[in-house]
Amino acid sequence: MSDLTIAEAQAILAENFPPWIRDLHLRFESLAPGRVVLRLPNNPKLARVGGILCGQAIMAVADTAMVFAVTSAVKRFVNMATVTQTTSFFRSVADMDVLCETRVIRLGKSLAFGEANFRSTEREEPFAQASLTYALLTGK
Repeated sequence: MSDLTIAEAQAILAENFPPWIRDLHLRFESLAPGRVVLRLPNNPKLARVGGILCGQAIMAVADTAMVFAVTSAVKRFVNMATVTQTTSFFRSVADMDVLCETRVIRLGKSLAFGEANFRSTEREEPFAQASLTYALLTGK
């Protein structure tokens, strides 16, 4: 298979993810082998007190983006499961789109390791970072 296209990634998202993830209205900004940038549009339904984007949404975006980083690295969608996700929040963001820049750090036969960095569309420095590990469930 050739490199994963944005259209193919959108189809995988629509066919394999639960409705509440699809309801985030994530948009693929870029897609390359082992790397994905997803945009989470500003959505008041994801805000907590003061309009601050909730941590649960940030963690769900990191998890979703990493699935696509791994998918693009192996050049096909495979069944996988999150093993660990450690997320650090540096500051809050409110009332704006955010970008999740994700990359695979190491891809093994049964495990994939990656990182996700979040930044707002207004500032370059990250406001959150996640380290993620996935079990690749191919052949099971």
